[in-house]
Amino acid sequence: MSFDIFNLSKELNKALEKNNYKIPTDIQKEVIPLIKTKQDVMAQAQTGSGKTASFVIPLLELLKQNKIEKKAKIKVLVLAPTRELTLQIADTFSNMSQFFTHKPSIVSVIGGEGIGDQLLKIQKGCDVVVATSGRLLDIIDKKQINLSNLEYFVLDEADKMLDLGFKEELDVLLKHLPTQRQNLFFSATYSQKVIDIASKVTTSAKKVEIKSKTSHVEEVIQRAILVDKQNKSALLRYLIKKNKFKSVLVFMPTKRAADNIAYKFRKNGFSAESFHGDLTQEERILTLDDFKDKKIRVLFSTDIASRGLHIDDIDCVVNYDLPRSTEDYIHRIGRTARAGKSGTAISFLDNDNLAHFKLIEKRYKLDIKKEQIDGFDFTFKEQKKQKGPQPTKGKRKSKKDKLREQGLK
Repeated sequence: MSFDIFNLSKELNKALEKNNYKIPTDIQKEVIPLIKTKQDVMAQAQTGSGKTASFVIPLLELLKQNKIEKKAKIKVLVLAPTRELTLQIADTFSNMSQFFTHKPSIVSVIGGEGIGDQLLKIQKGCDVVVATSGRLLDIIDKKQINLSNLEYFVLDEADKMLDLGFKEELDVLLKHLPTQRQNLFFSATYSQKVIDIASKVTTSAKKVEIKSKTSHVEEVIQRAILVDKQNKSALLRYLIKKNKFKSVLVFMPTKRAADNIAYKFRKNGFSAESFHGDLTQEERILTLDDFKDKKIRVLFSTDIASRGLHIDDIDCVVNYDLPRSTEDYIHRIGRTARAGKSGTAISFLDNDNLAHFKLIEKRYKLDIKKEQIDGFDFTFKEQKKQKGPQPTKGKRKSKKDKLREQGLK
C-alpha cells in the first residue's frame, strides 16, 4: 500500500518521495482520510508511529485548497509540549510543502528565543503556527496574535502537556479560538485526566487507537544492573568502553546532576555534554546537532529528551535514575532501536529504586534479569516502610502556585 490511496496533490507526492515516505504507517492510514474529510480526531499512538506526518500531510492538502489571500491568516495552530518537538513539527510542515507553488508561511513560537522576531513573523502574516503553550499565551496576553480565522487546532503529546500544567492554560487559550474549527487530538496514553482535557476541545471526535503488532519495546535489548549509587558513574564509563557504544543518551534526575556528571566525564576524556531546559534555545539546537553528528558521544539529559527527538542511531539509552512516571520509562528507552536498528537500554538499580522498577516491570509485563558487574559493588539493604508526614490543613499549594513555581504563569 502506498500514499497513492489518499489522492494527494502532485506537489505533496513529490515531497513524500523526496523525504522517503513510501508506505503509510498504521496511524497514517487511519487518520489522513478522517482529517481530509474534516472530521475531529482523537488518536492514541506511541511516539515513533508516524503521527506527525499523519496530521501534517492532510492539513497541507486542505490548506492548498484555500483561496490565496493578500495577507496570510492563521489557519492552523499546533501545540506541543517541548521546544524540540515544536521545531520538528514546523520542519515537517516546511519539508512537505517545499514544492507548493504558493508555500504556506510557518512560524514556530517557543520560549528561549527572542519574542520580538516571532511577533514580527506573525504580524507579517502566516498560515501555520506551531507553539509551546507558555510562549503562545505570552503573545496572546500582549494582544499580538489574531486567531479568529483558525480552522484547524492540533494538540500533540497531550498526556505530556498535562505534566506541564497545561490543563489550566487550555481554559485561557480556548477563549481565543473560534468555536467552529476542526480539532485533532494526539496522545500516547488516555488516562482519565487526558480524556477530561480532550472533552474540553472536542465532543464529536472519531477515536483511533493504534496498537503495534510488535511493540517497539520488544525490539530493545533491556538490561537492569544492580549498583550502589556511588559506583554509578564509574560503571557507566566501564560499560561505554566495554561495549564500544558510540552514541549514548543518559537520563538524569535534575539539570544540576546532568551538568555535574557531564563535566566529570569530560575530565575523564569523553566527549560529553548536558541537555536541559536551562540552556538557551541556540545551545539546545547546537547540542542536539552535535550529538546527531557524533561530535558528542555521551549526552546527559533530563526528561525533555524522552519524547519527540528524531535521532535514529543512538546505541544505548541509560536510566541513570529511573523516571518518576512508569509511562516515561517506555518513552525513554524508545529513543534507541529506531528505524530498524538495534539498541540497548540499561537501567541502574539501587536500594532506593528497586521497588519502583518492580512497578515498571509489572505495568509492562517485563521480567528483566537483575545483573551485577564484577568490581562494581551492590549491597542490598532491606527497606523499612516509613509513614509520610500528615497533611497540614490549609497548606496545600494552589494550582496557580504550582504553575508559578514552574514558570508557566
